[in-house]
Amino acid sequence: MLNGLWAEGSATVRELIEHGCGDLAYTTVMTTLDRLFKKGLLTRSEEGRAFRYVPRFSPEELHREVAGQALRQLLDASPASSLPLSFLVEILGERDVQLLDDLRELVERKRSELGQRNLSQESRPREAK
Repeated sequence: MLNGLWAEGSATVRELIEHGCGDLAYTTVMTTLDRLFKKGLLTRSEEGRAFRYVPRFSPEELHREVAGQALRQLLDASPASSLPLSFLVEILGERDVQLLDDLRELVERKRSELGQRNLSQESRPREAK
């Protein structure tokens, strides 16, 4: 259904059924879209007696959000945050060694970014108490 919404940009339940979700019952599509709306993945506006649904995130934004939530849960659940990180490095190495180089580059970029932010905060004049 999300793929249909991303392809169309916006749609009503009936439009989704007509353009690709025809194998699903109207009530199934309606219930699923309502649940996605309640989870904050869609916006909706009234259009006559129906709702027009619009995705709040692009596919890339949604994948990034889901991956971020999963990593946060993993880090929060582990007593030692190095354990999930070591699994991440292991999995990246199994998939593609280039991913390890990409990770190193991202880490270095983030460190530089944080270093710049810390420098700018340190150079601000402090308020007198």
